[in-house]
Formats: sequence, C-alpha cells, structure tokens
Amino acid sequence: MAQDDDIEAAKGNIASTETNLPPAMGEKRRIRYADDEIHYVGSPLRRTKSVSSMHSMHSARSGGRSVDPSIALPIQYRTLSYNIEDQQSKPNVKKDKKDEAADEFAEIDWHILSEAEICKKLVTDTTFGLSDEQVAIAQAHYGKNIPTPPPSRLFQKLFWYFFGGFGSILLAGGILVFVSWKPLGNPPAVANLALAIVLIIVWVTQALFNAWQDFSSSRVMKSITGMLPEDCYVLRNGQQSTVSALDIVPGDVLFFKAGSKLPADIRFTETSSDAKFDRSILTGEAAPLAAVTESTDQNYLETRNVGFAGTHCTSGSGSGIVVSTGDCTIFGHIAKLTSRESTGRTPLQKEIVRFVILIISLMVTMNIIVIGVWAGYIRSTHPGYMPVASLIVNIVSVAIAFVPEGLPIALTASLTITANIMRKNNILCKSLKTVETLGSVSVLLSDKTGTLTKNQMTVTNVLLGSTQFTIDEAKRDYDNGKPNKTAIEQLRIVAAVNNAGDFDPTTKDFPLAQRKIIADATDAAVLRFSETMAPVSAARSLWRKRFDLAFNSKNKFALRVVSANDAVAVSSTLSKNEATNFNHITDLLLTIKGAPDILLPKCTYYVGEDGEQHELRSDIEANIEAVKDQWSLQGKRVLLLARKVLPISSLTYDAADGEFEAEALRHASGSLTLIGLVGIVDPPRDEIPHVVSTLRRAGIRTMMVTGDFRLTAAAIARQCNIITVPDEQIHDISALPRTLNTSINSKHSILPREAIVLSGSELVTLTEAQWEVLTSYQSIVFARTTPDQKLRIVREFKSRSNIVAMTGDGVNDAPSLKEADIGIAPASASDIALEAADMILLESFSAILDAVLYGRAVFDNLRKLIAYLLPAGSFSEFWPVMTSVIFGLPQILSSFLMIIICCFTDCGAAIALAFEKPESDVLLRPPRNVKKDRLVDWKLMLQSFGFVGMIESTASFSMSFWYLQRNGVPFSALWFSYGDYSSIPNLTSDEITARLNTASSIYFVNLVVMQWFNLMALRTRRLSVFQHPPVFKKATQNLYLFPAIVFALVIIFIFCYIPDVQRVIASAEVPVEHWFFPMAFGVGLLCLDELRKMYVRKLPKAWLGRIAW
Repeated sequence: MAQDDDIEAAKGNIASTETNLPPAMGEKRRIRYADDEIHYVGSPLRRTKSVSSMHSMHSARSGGRSVDPSIALPIQYRTLSYNIEDQQSKPNVKKDKKDEAADEFAEIDWHILSEAEICKKLVTDTTFGLSDEQVAIAQAHYGKNIPTPPPSRLFQKLFWYFFGGFGSILLAGGILVFVSWKPLGNPPAVANLALAIVLIIVWVTQALFNAWQDFSSSRVMKSITGMLPEDCYVLRNGQQSTVSALDIVPGDVLFFKAGSKLPADIRFTETSSDAKFDRSILTGEAAPLAAVTESTDQNYLETRNVGFAGTHCTSGSGSGIVVSTGDCTIFGHIAKLTSRESTGRTPLQKEIVRFVILIISLMVTMNIIVIGVWAGYIRSTHPGYMPVASLIVNIVSVAIAFVPEGLPIALTASLTITANIMRKNNILCKSLKTVETLGSVSVLLSDKTGTLTKNQMTVTNVLLGSTQFTIDEAKRDYDNGKPNKTAIEQLRIVAAVNNAGDFDPTTKDFPLAQRKIIADATDAAVLRFSETMAPVSAARSLWRKRFDLAFNSKNKFALRVVSANDAVAVSSTLSKNEATNFNHITDLLLTIKGAPDILLPKCTYYVGEDGEQHELRSDIEANIEAVKDQWSLQGKRVLLLARKVLPISSLTYDAADGEFEAEALRHASGSLTLIGLVGIVDPPRDEIPHVVSTLRRAGIRTMMVTGDFRLTAAAIARQCNIITVPDEQIHDISALPRTLNTSINSKHSILPREAIVLSGSELVTLTEAQWEVLTSYQSIVFARTTPDQKLRIVREFKSRSNIVAMTGDGVNDAPSLKEADIGIAPASASDIALEAADMILLESFSAILDAVLYGRAVFDNLRKLIAYLLPAGSFSEFWPVMTSVIFGLPQILSSFLMIIICCFTDCGAAIALAFEKPESDVLLRPPRNVKKDRLVDWKLMLQSFGFVGMIESTASFSMSFWYLQRNGVPFSALWFSYGDYSSIPNLTSDEITARLNTASSIYFVNLVVMQWFNLMALRTRRLSVFQHPPVFKKATQNLYLFPAIVFALVIIFIFCYIPDVQRVIASAEVPVEHWFFPMAFGVGLLCLDELRKMYVRKLPKAWLGRIAW
C-alpha cells in the first residue's frame, strides 16, 4: 500500500510537488545569504579518485586503474556534444570516421517531435501506456534494458602477450632447439636442451611482463549496471505499476519524483514547475537543470525536455515517454565509447613495429642464405658436418643473433625510469606513452587564467559614468561621503549580491587581503572589492536570491534575480527614479555581470556619478568603449555590472518555475542599466616569460587559448613573451586568404607570419585554406573561445602533422585534453580534467620545461639503448653463425652464450642508459619530426654495425682464433674444414673441443668487456666524455653504469667459471691475458669515437657530420 501511495503522489502532485534534497547533497556548492533557509541544489563532485589517478604509473595500453564512470563518462559526453554542434553548424562538410557517433545523435529528433508524433511513432498513449502484448513485442525487438558489456578479448590479449613483438620467434626457436635435442639429436646435446630451456624462459618472462603492463586496466562498463535503478513506476494497461528497470521498453510512460533515477532516456510530457535533474554523471557539472516539456536546444544532448538514463531527479516530479533503452540510450552509448580500447599506436610504438619488421626481415634473409648454402652445398659435399639437428640450431642461432631479446624489458624499464624521474620533478605521467610523446611536441596550446597567470585576481580600477577611479580613490570617496558615494554603493551591492563566492569562515579574523574566498578567481576579486568598500554580509542581507544562472563560456555573463527584503534594500541599490516605481514586496531585480563586449550593446541606461539613472548616449558609450579598450591593452580583465527592474506585471512565470530561465534571458537581452565597469589584474607568473622563450628556442610554438577579450589576451600574451613583434606586425583575420591561391590586399600580406590574434566568433568562419595558413603562425592568441572551439583548434593543429599539447583545468576542457596528443592539467583541476589529462603538473607551469627536457631525453636514451644492444647483441653474434655455414669454421660463439649476452650482460647496461641525464643541447634542437626522425635509421645502423660492430667482431674473432693458433689449432686447419679436424696433429677430438669451448668463452668475454667501453662512448651523441662525465659532475653523472658493469662481470664468472655450468653449456675459463686485451681494444674504441665526435662538433656539415647518428 505504501508503494501505491507513492505512485499516486507521483501522478497527482506533478504541478505542485516541492521536495528538498537530502542535506548531504550540494553543501560545498551552496552560497547562503544571512537569513536564507537551507535549500540544497545538487551533488558536488568528490575528489576521492584524484590522488590514485595522479599517482598511477602504467603502460600506454592500459588505463591502469579502476575508473569511476562519473569521471570518465563526462569526457565522452562533452566531446560528443561539441561534435554534434559542429556538424549541425556545418551540415555539408565531409565527415570524419570518428564523427560517426555525432552523426548518429545529430539525427535524433525525439526532442523536437510533438507529444502526439512520439506517441504515434512508438504506438503508445500517455493515458493508457502500453498493453502487455505491446510490451512483449517490444521486449522481443529491443531486448533487455541494460548496456551490453564490451567483449573481454581475453584470447586476443593472451595471443599478443605471448606472440607479440619477438615472442613468436623465441617460442619457435625454443621448440626447434628442443626438437634438435630430441629426437633429432644423435647423440642428444645437453647444451641444446639448456638453450631450449633458456629460450622458453625468456619467452614466458616477456609474456608475463606484457601481461603485467596491461594488469588491472580500466573497465568502466563493470560499474555501470549499479548506476541504473532496479525498479520504476510505469503506466501499462491504463494502470500504474512497478516494474523492473530491465523490463522497460520504448513507448512506456514512466513516472518520476524527487530522488528517482531514470532507467532509460525519456521525453518529458509533464513536469512540475520545480522539476530538476542532476546530469553530473554525464556532464560532470553538479548544478541541476530544470526539466521542461518543450525543446530548448537543437542539440539532443543539451536540450532540457529529455531525461537521460542514469541521471536523477533532485526536485519536483513528472512523467515522460521512454524513447531509448539499453545500448541506444545516451548513457549506454557513451559508456561503450568510454570502454572502447584505443586502436591507434603511439609514435614510439610505430617505431618499434618498424624496427621489429626490419630485424625480422634481416633475420629471414640471412636464414634463407643459411638454408640455401646447406641445401645446395653442405648437404651434398659435407653430409656429416651439419645434420638437420645442427641446421635447426644454426637457424635458431641466426634468429638469436638478430633478435635483441632484452629490448622489450629494457625499453619499458627506460620509460618507467624516466617517468619516475619526472615524478621527482613534480610531473606526473599517467601512462608511459606520455613520456615518449613529450619529445615530439611541436605546439603548446595554453589556457591563460591560472596557467600563464597567477590566478590571483585583484580589482584595480572602476568606471562610474564617465570617470575612472582607482580602488583607493573609490574607497576614499566612499568613506568621505563624496557625491559619487551613492553610485559606488550601488556598484558594491550588486558586486556582492551577484557573486557565487563566499568568505571562508575560518579566515574571518585575517586581514582582508589574506582572507580565503571559496569561489573562482574572478568572483573572488569582485567580492574582495565589495568588502573593501563595506561588509558584504550587509549588502547580501538586503536581497534574497530567487534565480541563478552561473557564468558559462557561451553566454559570457552571470545572471542572478533577487527580491528585496525591505524598502531599505531598494533605496540603497537603485536610483531614486527606479526606487520610486519598485514594489519591494512583488517586484524582482535582475543583476548581471560579464563581458562588456557582450553586455554593453544590451544596455539602454547607465548610472551616473550622481547615482541616478541616465539614458546611455552614444558619446558616453564611446567613452566606455575607450576605457574598456584602454584597460584591456594593459592586460586587465574587464567586467561590466548592470541591472534591470522586473515588475511583477512583466513576468509570466514564477522564479521557481523551470521555464523561468528562458524568461530571465529574454529580459537580460535589452534595456539594461549599466552600473559600472571594474578592471581586474591577474599578473603573469614570474617564470612564464622565461618558460615561453625557452620553449621557442626548443622549436615549440606556444599559443594562448582563452575566454578573455582579445585586447586583454593580446596584452597578457605580450607580457608572457608569446607575442614578441610590434603591434603593427600583429595580424588579424584579414591576413588569412579564403583560398590558398588568393592574394590578400592588406597591410598584412607583406609581413612575416609571426603573430596573429583571432576571436572565437571568427574561428567558425574559417575555411580549410585559412586554417592551413593560420596553423603556420609562430604565435597565435585565440580570444573569446568556447570549449567546443578549443576542441576544434586542437583537431586542426593535429590534422596538419603537429604533435599538440593542451593545458586545461575545467570540466569543459576535458574533451580538448583527451583529444590532444598530450593533455596537461594542474593538480588543482577538476576530477574530470584530471582523468582526461595525460600529464599533471603538481606545482608551477615551469615544470613543463622539465617535461619537454626529459621527454626528448627519453627518445635520445632509447636510441642510445638500441645502439648499445645492436653491435654485440646482433652484429657480433651473427657472424660466428654465418662463418660457420659459409666458410666451414667452427661456430666460435655458442648459441647459449649469445642468449646470455642479449638477456643478461647487455640488458643490465641498457637499462642503466635510461638513467642518462639530458645532454646540454637538448632544448636547443627542434622537436622530433615523427614522420622523418626515426628511432632506428640508417645512421644508427651504420654506427652500430659499420663502426662499433665491425670493430668488436674483428677484435673478438682475432682473439679467439689467436688463442687457438697458440694452442695447436691453426686457423688454416679450420678454414673450410666443415668439422673435419683430422689435419690438426697431436690433439684428440676432446682436446680440440675443449680449446674451441675456451675460444667461445674468449669471444664472449671480449664482447662483454668491449661493450663496457662502448657504453661510455654511447652516453653522448656529440659531446665528449670529458664534457659529459659519468662521475664527479652531478648534472651529468650516471652512477648506475658501474653496477651494470659489475653485474655483467658476475654473469661471466657464473657461466664461465663454475664447473657444473661449464659442462652443461660447453664453456670454459678464460686465460687471464684475454681479460686485458679487450680492455685495450675498448680504450681504442672509446678514443676513436671521441675523435669522431670532435670532428662532428667542429665540422657538423662535413660528410662525417652528415652521417653522424
């Protein structure tokens, strides 16, 4: 019976229900006047996930953490909304694939159809609902009302864990060597078994490493089911009944009331005047929106006559027709987009794929040669030399030689190490892809307020009538009762009343300049100005808030409608003429503050210095415009404050009615009374000019994207060193040709493309040709931009092969942050901006220099890492196999020791290279061109194979065969011997084998020791080791190199000096003199590379400089 009562209440009180939300909701967002009753207006965003999201470190392929849908969904929602608006404004523009979702929602018309048309389309009736038969048919057609979970793709993931990269080669090699041990081995060689086991261990280790990187990736869909209601009230067969949310179908008539959560998308057919919905789960914005029955926007996602699944009613009641369920709802569709795995590769991933293809191509080519020589010559001429088992081992040896098995682990370790270094510099990278992408950033799109500026706004000037005052002058006149006191009083009261800020009570006893204000920086500055004149609490006690419309980037103003508490409020706030006609019991006062260029054309009157209302003449308006421009050129943000009396006879709706917003906006569109202007200073951060100049030297173009007036934005850009040319060389839209073949007849046509200032309204008119020219400018200031225009700017730069970084901190910035190659947010940003961002700056904007520095350094270090792995791990391992096949020599380096070099001795040193400090010229180079500057190019291959690899191979061959020559095994007896050592006198077969094992160990030790010196040489690409020493200089030292060398030494002793290990892998102790020879060779290698670098430094354009890696 209690449920029936609730249903009846939901139906019968549609027009009159007035329900307060629970006290837990909205407390932090509440701004209360002195005598307000407590009315709560929405649920605030909570920061419960921020810390974990900022401190997580995972791979590029995974989100790496459990994501709260209330944080993840708004990013997709906002992006989708902006795309819809963009496509509706340009319906004939060719669509991109990624706009398919926007296309789909742009075609939805539920919000613009009449109630009768919807009923006809869904075969329903608002007085009867659906019949049982209709419900059964609909359920068979639409299915259950629940979003479809995404496929797990477990098999696909496991496949790539084990077979991605070099995994398949390692597995195939392990299996083949197992087969060559048994059954093909005759007799079975224990060394082959050991090699097979090591290959399988390496293969499994890499697979586990890949799985660890992808561990606990985000699964938004898992949380979604719990965000939908279990039961709801619908009208079926003419009766109201409770049904499971899973059984809702399109055409159902659904009832809601305060506290109800919608199970599906509905079109409102009846709403009470106070019906409001909290859409924060989708939009991220906590302020509830009024529910109405008529369309308020062409954009389906922005209209208010539709309720979306997952949103809840905060007050009022009503009913509506279900129009979408399950995956077809906005909630389900966006959840699916949010859970969709990224298919694009990062620049580094593309480079790695290219490198893998190159290595595999070389490996396959060389193996074809091996098989060809075996099949065409060895098999027939020397049948006993290389049976099938030996051929298989040789093929696997070639694979082992070419595949740098330690690369995947060293690569990821390098990125992780760099990310941790950046973290110590107060830069948090949420994924490893961020680290490597930083090095190629070419364009930085920066917000102004709080990023380039201190976000410490202060009102410095006011304009009353035609007279400017500083704050000190205004305060003096106010205290001394000068004739302009009345005008100042009216300005300071509206500044206090139309303000979303409030003083923090915990700082009430502090001096005014030190008191904390809970508000954005603009409201805080205006509120502090009002308090400077007189107590804000006194001003707010005069008026009661009736309706509020917060500032948004589209309207560019904040509107508040208030009613007077008594007659004193009227006489203090209005001119005598207005006060005479104002009924303080019934009439309302509309107060508004915002951008002068938006509000000044709407003003018909102004308040003079005498405090009286006057008609706004053209000369007064021109003077106001001149003052606004003057302040803007000084870098000040200018706000206009105005008011308008709303007699009760002019109002159609009550202020509490959901339809009142449209009426308030209509009244605000004209006949306003201008009270005054305030000029607000927000100085640039002290370090910004240096940061911007350094980024410019590094080839990174810094652009300002702001909502401020263009003159203000240009002035701040000059103070920040973004604009460095004289004013007469700053271009405007007239400098952009409509087509690329058009010559521009303007003063800008002969000027270089250095700087340009555009407003948001001009952006929407640009052609593709104009965007092409615009994106080539060195400095751009985008003024008066909206969040959807920010998204457009990011896309335009990206589409022209720029790597774009974007800064932002608000909910509406999230789509731009997500779209950019690197989204950057300060630690103080909203949860949703933090979720969308790739990188978080814990302190000042200057940390971005360190981010770029280490981002470039990581790419340099990866090149060094690969240049280190290739000479010994590929080139010098390959030749022992090829000389064995082609020239009949014994394989002078065993396959087992090859894998030890790749996975142990070289891998430790390669990881140590990741700790290398950036070279001194890193920020003097242009950004890496992702299309031209390869991770592995012919220059690096020439350095690794043609220079270092050749020296190491020659020295190692020489030492091994010299040892054999001195110990009774002449080279002439091995050359083209193909295993026939009968010409060697006085040595048994076992003795020859023992000497060959020692020679193999000498080759192994020679390579490892020479690599220590190669390690020192590769630390820099152009600087001398004395300019960039590994010790004694903190800015360049890398103490991890020495433990890596010690580790390699320990590995040598484990595999060459332990008798049990020697027997298994066919190794031997190395004569002491063969420890000193490679050291001498290594010193020679280091000296040769020092000479090469000196030549490159002195003659960078000479032939050696042109081929330098």
